[in-house]
Amino acid sequence: MTNTNSLIERTKPLFEQDLYRHSATLSQAVAGARILVIGGAGSIGQAVVKELFARNPRALHVVDLSENGLVELVRDIRSSLGYIEGDFRTFAVDYGQPEFEALVDAHGPYDYVANLAALKHVRSERDPFTLMRLTRVNVLNTVRSIELAVRGGAQKYFAVSSDKAANPFNMMGASKRIMEMYLATHGDAIPVSTARFANVAFSNGSLLDGFRYRLRKNQPLAAPSDVKRYFVTEEEAGRLCLLSIILGSNRDIFFPKAPEELHLVSFADIARRFLLSQGFEPHLCASEEEAREYLQTNPGNGRWPLFTFTSDTTGEKPFEEFYTNQEDVDWNRFSEVGIVQNNLGTGSELLDRFYTRINDLLAAGTWTKDDLVEAYSWLLPHFAHRETGRSLDERM
Repeated sequence: MTNTNSLIERTKPLFEQDLYRHSATLSQAVAGARILVIGGAGSIGQAVVKELFARNPRALHVVDLSENGLVELVRDIRSSLGYIEGDFRTFAVDYGQPEFEALVDAHGPYDYVANLAALKHVRSERDPFTLMRLTRVNVLNTVRSIELAVRGGAQKYFAVSSDKAANPFNMMGASKRIMEMYLATHGDAIPVSTARFANVAFSNGSLLDGFRYRLRKNQPLAAPSDVKRYFVTEEEAGRLCLLSIILGSNRDIFFPKAPEELHLVSFADIARRFLLSQGFEPHLCASEEEAREYLQTNPGNGRWPLFTFTSDTTGEKPFEEFYTNQEDVDWNRFSEVGIVQNNLGTGSELLDRFYTRINDLLAAGTWTKDDLVEAYSWLLPHFAHRETGRSLDERM
């Protein structure tokens, strides 16, 4: 099995000090609570569900579109953690549809509502239709779920954000920044919190997860040589979300603050180390064509083709950051967690106009990517969107 920590140049897991220090508070809060988790079948969602399940909640209901993902979640929990006295159920419903509202009305009230649903890929902005779905999932559906949480008498609402929301460079990051703005506004009606974290190593659909598929399918690896990212494990992402869900104050944005344990690592370096961990010597190729041909002409020689390239696709931010110079940060409340004080100062009137604009486009039944970029840029005047004309779908 691949040692994730060694691949991302880490020696110890994050957030153990804060989990230990607040262990009793976390366990007591979860054990007496009824909790609804949205998007619980994804990589981060499953990690959060397992953290909650292990603390024996009174009720833990999990919602996700992925029927197969929910099945695997239940099998994983039964095979590792077993059973709890509380009411544990999963529901294969879309949280943007009427079935979700009916579920909340039928099984609520919930003490905590944790929203892990998201379209997280930069490539989601490649066309106006996927981009509109990203806007609905990351923004509109989040707003509706907050309203349902308030109506149902929830004590706390959490929605996962992204490090890419800090000075957003792509539409995914911008959607999460706008979501943070909506969270801040709804903080007048219900306590809200969120979390920004780095790339989750080997999460579903990630480039690193793709490395495993390429070997399984006897295909070459490809990775950008100039893109460096911070990485956390799925378990660490789940821990950070747990801390924010239970311990986050109103409008808090949690993020990792342990720079000595987080290193910028290039995808190309991880690809090389991954191949070595699997018993292969990387064979560097100059093109996709050479990489595909290599496996056919050189089978079983202990070397594996790797094509590295300079990134030229839309939405790739050249560096990563968890907070901006314009944000107030609390460095003292936790040992390994920094907290952005989310006082964005954007009135609800501007957000209402954005919400209306998106719904007008949906009602018209036709829109372009430029329409959506314009709507985002109007709400985020410093949004540094850069269009290169090339999508990640045009890469191996």
